Amino acid sequence: MLSREKEVGQNLTTISEFILLGFGDLPKLQIFLFLLFLVIYLLTMAGNLLIVMLVVSDKHLHTPMYFFLGNLSFLESCYSTTILPKMLSSFLTGEKSIYIRACFVQFFIFSCLGGTECYLLAVMSYDRYLAICKPLHYAALMSGRLSFQLAAVSWFSGVLVGTSLTLAVSWLSFCGPNEIDDYFCDVSSNIRYISCSDTHLFELSGFIFTSIFTMPPLVLTVASYVFIIHTVLRIPSTTGRQKAFSTCSSHLIVVSLFYGSLMFVYMLPRTKNLRHIKKVFSLFYTVLTPLVNPLIYSLRNKEVKGAMKKGFRKCTVFITL
Repeated sequence: MLSREKEVGQNLTTISEFILLGFGDLPKLQIFLFLLFLVIYLLTMAGNLLIVMLVVSDKHLHTPMYFFLGNLSFLESCYSTTILPKMLSSFLTGEKSIYIRACFVQFFIFSCLGGTECYLLAVMSYDRYLAICKPLHYAALMSGRLSFQLAAVSWFSGVLVGTSLTLAVSWLSFCGPNEIDDYFCDVSSNIRYISCSDTHLFELSGFIFTSIFTMPPLVLTVASYVFIIHTVLRIPSTTGRQKAFSTCSSHLIVVSLFYGSLMFVYMLPRTKNLRHIKKVFSLFYTVLTPLVNPLIYSLRNKEVKGAMKKGFRKCTVFITL
């Protein structure tokens, strides 16, 4: 709904709602898309929460590597819950409006989780670097206390990123149009289309700020894998190289998928011709990555598969009693 106000002799329109266009240009596919994303959401939540429960309950997984994995799986569950329920509701009811405050809340949570994921992936790559490149000193260097501190810093950094971006957006004026050509409130990438303020300063400061906070974890991730690959290639036996690389291949796949799609969406020019393509590719890091994370880690990890088998055996024994 729109309420009209007068300010400095001019009529201004204050927007109280945004319209998330989503995939509304595919009216005949709404039910199919609802069912598709409902299955994706259920699988995502089941897979990630299962990993969290395994990491908490199985003593063999009480190591820094799986502690970080548990944090990542919990984050992915929150990520999906922030975006998919609203999307599913719009598919089912056709209601695409969202109050500005609710939109800012979604943007805040999304930004916090996105920033946290960048740091968690960097911490996990550093953990793998220590395990492969400095195996004799790993236990001393990556203690339980340090792993907890690194996880806490990751979450704090994500909250700092989300808070700063949301505060910056909230200072802008929104007086129409109120349509966001996206399926969630990614306000920052659509700001020039929905704000009647001069957004050049916001876009410049936002780019500088996000670069300061997201480039260090990316650089740390890349540097860790450069050293890992260099170390693995120096192992004389083929079996040794395969064993060493298998311990970090799952994480490397997740990092490539997350950062690849993220860079494609946010580094391409923000033109109307590319908005539909970027909307589709944003599904990779908002929907696909949380879905495939538990699949990648469970299917390619012997310890996780072993914990799953023990958990299922315990459930079977409990049910038969």
